[in-house]
Amino acid sequence: MKARNASSAPAFPMSAANLLLPGRAGAIEVACSAPEGDARNGVAIICHPHPLQGGTMFNKVVTTLDRGLAELGLATVRFNFRGVGESAGEHDEGRGESDDLITVAEWVRRERPGAALWLAGFSFGSYVVLRVASKLDPAQVILIAPPVGRWDFSAIEWPKCPVLIVQGEDDDVVDAPSALAWAQAQTPMPTIVRMPDTGHFFHRRLIDLRGAVRNAVRDNLPPPLGT
Repeated sequence: MKARNASSAPAFPMSAANLLLPGRAGAIEVACSAPEGDARNGVAIICHPHPLQGGTMFNKVVTTLDRGLAELGLATVRFNFRGVGESAGEHDEGRGESDDLITVAEWVRRERPGAALWLAGFSFGSYVVLRVASKLDPAQVILIAPPVGRWDFSAIEWPKCPVLIVQGEDDDVVDAPSALAWAQAQTPMPTIVRMPDTGHFFHRRLIDLRGAVRNAVRDNLPPPLGT
C-alpha cells in the first residue's frame, strides 16, 4: 500500500484502491471498490466484526456485502478499525471505532457530496453502525447478525431510515431468538430476513446472504449517477 500524508485526506478514487485516511487515532486503512454495471449515486461503508476475535475488513461476510452492494451499482468503502492491519491506535470497545466510522463517513461526504450514504456492518460492526447511525443520517442501514446480548444496545437511538437485519437462525455466537425479538420491537420496524440452518459466520451460505441483501434493498437504491 502506498503511504500517504496523514495531514491531508486523499481524493475518493474512481476505481478500486487502498488508501490511508487521517483519523483521530492516526491512519485508517481503507479499501474502496467501484460499482459494477450501472453506477448509482451512493456509497456504502461496511464495518467488520470484532477486532480482538480476528475481525478485519477482509472478513468473508464483509467482502460478500462489498461485492453484493457493488453489483447493485454502489461504490463501496471497507476499512479497518483502529489497531487492525495498517490502522493506527488500539481497540476501544466501540467508542473509538465509532469515531473511526464517523471519520470515514465525513470523508465520503466531502468527496462525494450529494451521494446517498449507506451503512452496513457485520456482528460488532453492526453495533458500531447503530451507535452512530442517528448522527450520520444514512439513507439505508444493513445489519448482519447484530450482537444483541453481547453488547449494550439499550441506549442506541434507532435510525429513521430503512433498516435491513439478516439473522441466521442457528447463530452460534448470538442468541438468535433474542436478536429477532429485539429487532421486531424496534420502531419503525426493520425488514428482517431469517436464514435457517445458518450460523454466525454464514459458512456455506455466503451466496445466499449476498442474494438476500441484494433483494431486500433493491427498492431503496439511489438514482443512477449523473441523473
